[in-house]
Amino acid sequence: MTSAIEVERHPLDKMIRSDRMPHIWCPGCGIGIIMRCYAQAILDSSIPRQKHIVVSGIGCTGRVAGYMNLDSYHTTHGRAIPFAVGIKLANPELMVTVISGDGDLAAIGGNHLIHAARRNVDVKIICVNNFNYGMTGGQAAPTTPQGALSTTTPYGNPELPFNLPYLLSAAGANYVSRWTTIHARETMRDILFSFDKPGFCFIEVLSPCPIGFGKSNDIDTGLDEMELYRSRCELVHDGLPLEDFAIDLREERSIYVGNFVNRESPVYRPATPPNTG
Repeated sequence: MTSAIEVERHPLDKMIRSDRMPHIWCPGCGIGIIMRCYAQAILDSSIPRQKHIVVSGIGCTGRVAGYMNLDSYHTTHGRAIPFAVGIKLANPELMVTVISGDGDLAAIGGNHLIHAARRNVDVKIICVNNFNYGMTGGQAAPTTPQGALSTTTPYGNPELPFNLPYLLSAAGANYVSRWTTIHARETMRDILFSFDKPGFCFIEVLSPCPIGFGKSNDIDTGLDEMELYRSRCELVHDGLPLEDFAIDLREERSIYVGNFVNRESPVYRPATPPNTG
C-alpha cells in the first residue's frame, strides 16, 4: 500500500494568489491551463517577476489578473489594450501582457486591438477564444463559428466570425500564432518567445467552454472539446494563406495551429519632443 505524500510547495506558489482560491471557473474550462502556461513562462524568463505586468478586461478570462501574484490591472470592458499601452509607454522597461477573452478583445475592444497592432506597440496579447460570451450567458461573440448555436443565435449563427490570425496579420502585428489548450507546451513556449520578441505579439488560444458554448453545440464536456482539437488540429509550417484559417466546427475541417507571422517591423515609440533650447 502506497502512502500519500504531502506536498508542501507547488512550483507556482509564488506566481498565484492562493488566498483567492478556489477559482470561479467552471469544470472543464481551459482558462486555468492558459494561466498556468503564462505563469510558467514568467518563471522561465530572464525578466524579473517584478517587471511583469498583467492586464485584463471583463469576462471569465478577466479573472486571470486577479489570480496572478503580479502587478495586475483588471480594467473596464474592452479597454485592456489601451490600459496596457499607457503602462508600456509610461515605463518601457516593463513587460506588459494582456490576457482577455475573444469578446472583450475583438468585440467592444476590437478598435483598440487593430490599432495597437497597426502601430506595432510593444505589448503581448493572449486571447482566450472560447467562441462565446461565457460569463454573461453564452451569447454569440465575434468568433462564434457560423452555424453554431448560442443563447442569442438559437437557429445557428448567421454571421461570419473573425479569423483572428488573418485580422491581426493584416493589421500589422509583428507576431501572430494560434494554439489550443491541448497544446499547453507550445502555448507556454510561445508566450516565453513573445517576451523576447519586440512589437505587438498576438497569441490566440482556443479554449473549452462546456457551460457557455459546449452545451448548446453537442460538446458535452471540456474533454470532448479537447478531443475535437486533438483530432482536427493541423500544424501549419508554411504555404497556406491565412485567409483559409477561419474556424468552422460544423464540418470536419482542419483547425490550423502554429506560428503564422514573425516579422521585424519597427516598434512604436513615443515621439521625442524637439530640442528648442
